[in-house]
Amino acid sequence: MVLGPGDDAGIVRLAPETIAAVDMLLDGVHFDLTQIDATLAGRKALAVNLSDIAAMGSVPVCVLVSLALPKENGLVTGKKIMEGIFALAKEFHITILGGDTNSWSGRTAISVTVLGEPLPGRAPLTRSGARPGDWILVTGALGGSLGDSKNPANARHLNFTPRVREAIQLNQKYEITSMIDLSDGLATDGGHLARESGLTMILNQNWIPVSADVSEGTPEERLAHAMTDGEDFELLFTAPPEMARILLDSQPLTRVPLTHIGECHAGDPVLKWQDGTIISPGGYEHRFEAD
Repeated sequence: MVLGPGDDAGIVRLAPETIAAVDMLLDGVHFDLTQIDATLAGRKALAVNLSDIAAMGSVPVCVLVSLALPKENGLVTGKKIMEGIFALAKEFHITILGGDTNSWSGRTAISVTVLGEPLPGRAPLTRSGARPGDWILVTGALGGSLGDSKNPANARHLNFTPRVREAIQLNQKYEITSMIDLSDGLATDGGHLARESGLTMILNQNWIPVSADVSEGTPEERLAHAMTDGEDFELLFTAPPEMARILLDSQPLTRVPLTHIGECHAGDPVLKWQDGTIISPGGYEHRFEAD
């Protein structure tokens, strides 16, 4: 950072190719400030953006933060939100470059923009690079991110660690052909990966790693949670079979397991089960009411 908060704009030196991601989180949709401390909302607002940079296999550098705060108790809420953002930014050595704050009669909204840069000598990862024959892998386990309604502050969607370090390690040391973060659920985000790569991606339902947070239900119900609960913020990626075998055998990511869940084939750009059934999108959908 050359110039930080205090002027009309910040100044930062970045690589010639800049990675940018922005997300807006809303009280009542992505978190509920009547149920949790605002520091958790701030932490999540930055974490989801770091997850997007991670999905590009790139390095986050700095962030811009904009807050829309309720007039009642807005100052206290805003300070707590920034405490959560600053703590996570420090953990990942990221600079707060600037932002904006406004008050209004509605509920809290947090918009975070993260700027990053590619790894030296490595191109950013995208959703469109998968090739026929590639294996499909995922980090961690899926489902149950919203946690127990009796203890909302303990829910994983508020406390997850974005897979920035893991994505950098994968992109830096291995041949990864495509990647996406799982924000809206495997059923939806896996479909995005298939469409952008123009391939049929076939998953084996017996291989999907279901989180221990999904503690109840039949095997079919638990699988449905893993496919559609969303907000897991794990990494879904593809690699050539020989590279995938190396990753699976060596398990190089500290404390984060890698699982082989399917394969890529030439064909219609859809997500399917191994029996040929098309997997319908599920999880969170960004909908607007019709006029």
